[in-house]
Amino acid sequence: MIYSLFLLLGLELCSCFTPLVFQSPLVPRSIPPLRLLRHASRFLHATAVAESPPPTNVVAEEKAQRPVYPFVAIVGQEEMKLALILNVIDPKLGGLMCMGDRGTGKTTTIRAIADLLPQIDVVATDPFNSSPSDPDLMGPEVRDRVEHEESLKVTKVKVPMVDLPLGATEDRVCGTIDIEKALTEGVKAFEPGLLAKANRGLLYVDEVNLLDDHLVDVLLDSAASGWNTVEREGISVRHPARFVLIGSGNPEEGELRPQLLDRFGMMAEIHTERDPERRVQIVEFRTAFDTSPKEFVKQHSAESNNLRERIIRAQALLPTVKMDHDMRVRVSQVCSTLNVDGLRGDIVTNRAARAYAAYQGRDEVTVDDIGRVITLALKHRLRKDPLQQVESGDKVMKVFREVFELEEQDEDED
Repeated sequence: MIYSLFLLLGLELCSCFTPLVFQSPLVPRSIPPLRLLRHASRFLHATAVAESPPPTNVVAEEKAQRPVYPFVAIVGQEEMKLALILNVIDPKLGGLMCMGDRGTGKTTTIRAIADLLPQIDVVATDPFNSSPSDPDLMGPEVRDRVEHEESLKVTKVKVPMVDLPLGATEDRVCGTIDIEKALTEGVKAFEPGLLAKANRGLLYVDEVNLLDDHLVDVLLDSAASGWNTVEREGISVRHPARFVLIGSGNPEEGELRPQLLDRFGMMAEIHTERDPERRVQIVEFRTAFDTSPKEFVKQHSAESNNLRERIIRAQALLPTVKMDHDMRVRVSQVCSTLNVDGLRGDIVTNRAARAYAAYQGRDEVTVDDIGRVITLALKHRLRKDPLQQVESGDKVMKVFREVFELEEQDEDED
């Protein structure tokens, strides 16, 4: 009905203003009035559809309740699973880049770790998932309410898992400011983007090697600083954006530039499973999940709960974990010997070793802890030329054994 009224109104306007339109230097005289009307009607129809509200929230609720493949049921891919767990224990590690063959379960594993995590306390109806107690994780509105000692309604939600589509624009990622409302009403009308939704959660970019470089820069800057700043026409809005950035991709479709790859804290390589027995196990697990998802999740619930509790204990233990000064010096010596640019490699290796020690339930880092994480933190930083391939990690481990004087021990074990 509304569309018909718009159409009739368009006919009246077209008959009234056709002479004026054709007198404009911006409109060619060769365009018939009916074609202009068709374009106008299509625009009105598209606008009406775009502004129409969603019918119900049933789809969103069903999606939230849909069973997710259990993380503990992932067969193989130990390197990737360990890197995900360490980034969850210490979100300041800088995220994870997963590169590997297609069809190896990269996306399934990443979604599984998000479903495994415990619920978090957030301020109800806040678009930034603001923490009710940590000022560094509060949005501007919540921070003002806390400063004025107003009461906050707190609720528990699952750790947010946000997918970034390849076609997303910078405004969709960072958010937008309603300039018209700001000028007419004098208020900062901010429409939050994906970075706001991902605060205190995970931001996943599939095929990140196909994403525009400037968007990758925006994501990495926000992940490193923990804040997102949007500036439009002299108006500035700043909000927390502390999340774990996880990217995946297939090297056959292109590599990331070394400068961008270095910004990821860790990198894991995923290879197709070659053992026939394990391949059969993967197929059987997947078939069982597809046949009866809830029953399959229930079968692995005890193991999932144990892993969840282990992660929670590691997060609580992490601030107390210590690392000997001599070990720090040797880590830096490894980075220097490998000619790693910058200091990101040193920082990530130290943090990852502490996170791994906390995951093992210890408050002191050992040499084995460093050896377990050093390839994840350094191997992607050795590629200087965009045409080179990422190292497998053998070179990193060779230098690590030399610096930590583990060669004789390895020979004795052989």
